[in-house]
Amino acid sequence: MRTSAANAQLALLLEVTATPKPGNVDRVREYPDLRFEHFMAGAVGASQGLRMAAAGDPVGESFERAVEGMADQRGGNTQFGALLLLTPLIRAASGGSGSPSDNEELTPERAARVTEATTVADAAGFYRAFEHVDVAVDDPPADMEALDVRRGADAVPAVEERKLTLHDIFERSADRDGVAREWVSGFPRTFAAADRIAALDGPVPDRAARVFLELLADEPDTFVVTKHGDATAQEVSAAAQTALDGDLDPETLADDLVERGVNPGTTADLVAAGLFVALERGLDV
Repeated sequence: MRTSAANAQLALLLEVTATPKPGNVDRVREYPDLRFEHFMAGAVGASQGLRMAAAGDPVGESFERAVEGMADQRGGNTQFGALLLLTPLIRAASGGSGSPSDNEELTPERAARVTEATTVADAAGFYRAFEHVDVAVDDPPADMEALDVRRGADAVPAVEERKLTLHDIFERSADRDGVAREWVSGFPRTFAAADRIAALDGPVPDRAARVFLELLADEPDTFVVTKHGDATAQEVSAAAQTALDGDLDPETLADDLVERGVNPGTTADLVAAGLFVALERGLDV
């Protein structure tokens, strides 16, 4: 029986093997400076941080260690957002024992209890993770300049002075960041993705690719909003729906988005998290 940490690592690997995931690196498509091999190496490098989360180490410390290991490859940021989703989910699944803590199913309620219990120290670990890799983020509101994540460890004194937990930090950005929104709302899209992956037939990477399109069609990707603006994000979501309707070949959409450099990365993060939940609930691979 795989541990929760092993399921999380497998979820990262399954996510990057799924194709087509329009705009994202997969086993068929790459960017010149961000390749399939970088994602494989990132998943391997993150393993110690994932094991720390499963063993009951603090969420922020576990996440920072996972990101540090993930970044030990030449591509840069491969799975930052996915690890941010996976870390509390691993804790919820394992109860700090390294493997499933009881016979209860991993639920949004259990995951929410983990995120709501995060501390100021967890928030500091989250900020320190930005020291290890460049992450594309939006400009913060004027009243949050001191808390700009791009400041990395330099922002930790402001976090500590304001006594902000990691849950508090994400509440402040949930309106503009899809990963933060999952954190403060019980991971609704993550668990919906898990249900769909489990319900579909066929190879798991193919199911993941289908669910990627469904998630992208359902809601504009916040990473695309950050990098390219709301209009482009809306356009991409509409194209994903057209592909689901059968009026556009998903392979054509994938090639187009890669050529344009439009990467729905938040949607890919959600797929990785959904794969983990599905694996914890017994998805057979």
